[in-house]
Amino acid sequence: MTAGRTGSEARVPATSRRAIQAAFPYRGARRRRRRLPYGIALAAALLGTAIGGVVYLRPLSQSLIVASVPYWNIGYGTASVLSNPRTFSEMSPWMYGLDRTGRIVPQYAPAQASMVNAQLARLRADRIPLVPTLANVVQGQWVYRPLITDILHNPQVRARHVAAIVALVQRQGYAGIDIDYEDLLASDRSAFTAFITQLADALHAKGRVLSVDLFAKPTNRGYDQRNLAQDYQAIGQVADQVRLMGYDYHWAGSGPGPIAPIGWIRSVLSYAKTQIPAGKIILGVPLYGYDWAGGRGTPVSWLQAFQLSERYAVQPRFDGASQSPWFAYTDASGRRHVVWFENGPSTQAKFEAAESAGIGGVYVWIYGLEDTSIWSALRQSLPHRVPASSIAQPGT
Repeated sequence: MTAGRTGSEARVPATSRRAIQAAFPYRGARRRRRRLPYGIALAAALLGTAIGGVVYLRPLSQSLIVASVPYWNIGYGTASVLSNPRTFSEMSPWMYGLDRTGRIVPQYAPAQASMVNAQLARLRADRIPLVPTLANVVQGQWVYRPLITDILHNPQVRARHVAAIVALVQRQGYAGIDIDYEDLLASDRSAFTAFITQLADALHAKGRVLSVDLFAKPTNRGYDQRNLAQDYQAIGQVADQVRLMGYDYHWAGSGPGPIAPIGWIRSVLSYAKTQIPAGKIILGVPLYGYDWAGGRGTPVSWLQAFQLSERYAVQPRFDGASQSPWFAYTDASGRRHVVWFENGPSTQAKFEAAESAGIGGVYVWIYGLEDTSIWSALRQSLPHRVPASSIAQPGT
């Protein structure tokens, strides 16, 4: 799910965030689409998903809005959620990984535990459901062999892992879990489906939900083995949310280009709807970009992109075809850089694509300090959202 982590964004300009936005405007041409009148939308039958003690009740026209926040940004991410009431339906802190024995552990250091727990307590106090993410990460590195191969292909190891996930969710009072197991092989396809099916059954028996993160692809084959490892149709039958990672079309190891071009996003959603019930599809929307130089990209947030454009006195452009902002500069060493990133207009195009496709909702990857106009764009593009208060949580 993640772009690579960069350093802290402590050097925030003295100017206010409002002044920053005024100085950094991007306005691309966006096509407006028709929405059903509210009265007609309310006339739709209520769609209810009841799984034990966790209940999702919403009209067909309502969208689930998820804040996906990495542990290193959880303070800012929590503030974004709480300062935008009636915007988010749930929160997914990206914070669990594995140790070298396969045991589930926090990704953050022990010294950060009190800070993380304090932020989770703030969210609980505001009745925001928590569905944390578990990734196949060990000490900051994605892993495959032998941990994930054992989990997928050894029935005894798989059963213990499923039991450990369910125990974690129950012990911490989470509404469910989000699985982000990446870089699998095509030969893992049936085993991964079996793992997800077993986990879904176990969580549902305890009244919890299962979300699964899948690579975005416009065809079954996609572009890599990891795409073939994920069976959209089979996983869509058992998971409660299928979160499509609608980003990294261009990534750190590719050449420069838009992170999530709108044409690709529409193709991904079109294919996904042929495989997965539309109401389960949750589109991932990135709030970051990359600064490419020397054949490699470094992740940057919106604020870092702004700081670079200001430092090198370059005006970003807006690419209408991809609906994405970008700029180029030359650093003090004479190296040419190309930066593509996301801002209010680019994310609004994706929110509108999700609304037009009639899918279940979106999750936003709050990587760093973002263009705060994104939240008004979200509310405008997806006006009928699932309130967090409508989701009955464990113990309430």
